[in-house]
Amino acid sequence: MSNPPITKKSSLGDVIKNYPETETVFKKYFGSGCFTCPGSKMEDIAFGAMMHNMDPEIIVKELNDAVEKAKK
Repeated sequence: MSNPPITKKSSLGDVIKNYPETETVFKKYFGSGCFTCPGSKMEDIAFGAMMHNMDPEIIVKELNDAVEKAKK
């Protein structure tokens, strides 16, 4: 991936809206709360990862992998 569409500064809400194929990754790391949380519209992946004590780089990689897989 030369230009991954998702970075740790990407908004959770934007990623969920624009890349529905990432839903399983969000549920894996954050549970279902992101889909109903009002903060997801403003919070980025780095913040969500921090709140769940996760490494944002791992989450971003899996999110981008899900996007790439969906393109095939």
